[in-house]
Amino acid sequence: MSDHTSHANRAAFERFVDLFYTQKRVADAFAFLVADDYRQHNPTIADGPEAAVAALTPKFDGSPAARFEVQRILVDGDLAMVHVKATRPGNQPAAVADIYRFENGRIVEHWDVLQPVPTNPVHDHPMF
Repeated sequence: MSDHTSHANRAAFERFVDLFYTQKRVADAFAFLVADDYRQHNPTIADGPEAAVAALTPKFDGSPAARFEVQRILVDGDLAMVHVKATRPGNQPAAVADIYRFENGRIVEHWDVLQPVPTNPVHDHPMF
């Protein structure tokens, strides 16, 4: 994969992350960068961008008090990852790693890993 492709993927992914996590504009983020044949590895969400938007909008757009603080963004060729501190009312804060795969300049695949932030960690350094 060329450096140009990696740089283009990074620029597009940073825009996607801003729309999705920071501005919580789920439908706009998906319309901007997600392919029609989007494959979802989260077992609670069906494949396709429409299913993801329907499942995620209430958690993002529909929850004004929810906060998704981007900690870091990594892009390597056709793979991109965002590490997020997710805080939603009524839920324990969580560390989230969302991994995406690009193909032809669009996101075509997604995996996620979520870990609740413990209330009594065994050490004093944070998860973020």
